[in-house]
Amino acid sequence: MRIRKETWSCFNEKDVLLFTLTNDRGMELSATNYGCIVTDLRVPDRNGNIENVVLGFGRFEPYVENAPYFGAVIGRVAGRIRGASFELEGVTYRLAKNEHNNHLHGGPNGFHRVLWQAEPVQRDDAVGVVFSYTSPDGEEGYPGTVHVQVEYWLNNDNEWTVTYRARSDKTTLVNLTNHTYFNLSGNGKRDILDHTLTIQSSRVLELNEELIPTGRVLDVTGTPFDLRQGKTIREAVESGHPQIALVGGGYDHPFWLDRHHDKEIVLSDPESGRVLTVETDEVGVVVYTSNQLPKGLDLGGVPSRKYLGICLETQGLPDAVHHPQFPSIVLPAGQERASTTVYRFGII
Repeated sequence: MRIRKETWSCFNEKDVLLFTLTNDRGMELSATNYGCIVTDLRVPDRNGNIENVVLGFGRFEPYVENAPYFGAVIGRVAGRIRGASFELEGVTYRLAKNEHNNHLHGGPNGFHRVLWQAEPVQRDDAVGVVFSYTSPDGEEGYPGTVHVQVEYWLNNDNEWTVTYRARSDKTTLVNLTNHTYFNLSGNGKRDILDHTLTIQSSRVLELNEELIPTGRVLDVTGTPFDLRQGKTIREAVESGHPQIALVGGGYDHPFWLDRHHDKEIVLSDPESGRVLTVETDEVGVVVYTSNQLPKGLDLGGVPSRKYLGICLETQGLPDAVHHPQFPSIVLPAGQERASTTVYRFGII
C-alpha cells in the first residue's frame, strides 16, 4: 500500500494538497485538504476494470466555484436547520441563511469550504490521511471553538473507513457527514436509476415543502421507502408517492437505521457488478438521488444531470435540535463526539 502527496493548487495563498491512497489490489482513493473532498475513488468491476465511482472534477477550481458538495465533509451540522436558528442552554443562536430562510450544511462557509491541516499516515493494515480543523467560536453563528479531526483510511479489503471526532470548549451542535456522490457504473457511463438500494430501516422522516423534517416518523411498510428487501432507484422515481414528488422525483430523505455495522446499507449496480456496503454507528442515513443536481457541469468529460449520483450521508437526524424525539446532536462542552462509517466495495 502506498500514499502519494502532491500540491494540487492554491487557495487563499496556501497550498491545496491532493493525497492518493492506493492498496495492493489497485483500489485508489484521492482526497484534498480543501473540504476533505474525495475527488476520485477507483474500484474494480466484475471483470477487473478499475474505474472512478464518485462524481467530481478533474481540477481544483470548480470545487470553489460551483460544486454541489461533491465529496466533501459537511459541518458543523449536516442537513437543514429550520429558521436558521436554535436555542441552547437558554441562548438563541442565529445562523447563516443559505437556503431560503433556513441553514443548510453548516452554512455557505461550512467545513466543505475550508482548508484543513492534513497529514499522511500509515499502519500495518492501511494507509490514510488525518485532516484537522479548528472552527472558531461564532463561525457561521455556532457557539464554541470546535476541534475537528477526520480520518480517511484505505485497506486491502477494499474498505474506505471514515472516522470523525469533535470536541468543543462550549456546548454546541455537531453532526458531521460525507457528501460523496456514488455512481457504480464507472466513470459516469450511466445514471443510477437502475442501481439497487437496500437499507435496513423501518422508519423514514416525513419532510415539509422546505425539505425539513416535520417531526413525523413514518412506517416504511408498503411505500417506496421500504428498502429492506431492496429496490431500484427507478422504482422510487416512478412511484408517484407524494414525498418522492416533493423532493423533485427521488429520495432526499433521512432513514432511521434499524441496525449498525451489520450490512445495513447496500448499493449495487447489476451491470458492472460493483457493490458498495456501508456500515456505520450513526443514527441514520440521508439518501439523496441528485434530484436537483445542476445540468452541464463538466465532471471529467461527463456532463452533470439529474440522477447521475447517489449520496449516502450517514449522520444524526436533520434538524434534530428542533425535535426532542430525535437523538440529540448537542455536543456538551469538553466531551468528544466520535463516529465511524465504513464503505466496503465488492462485486457480484
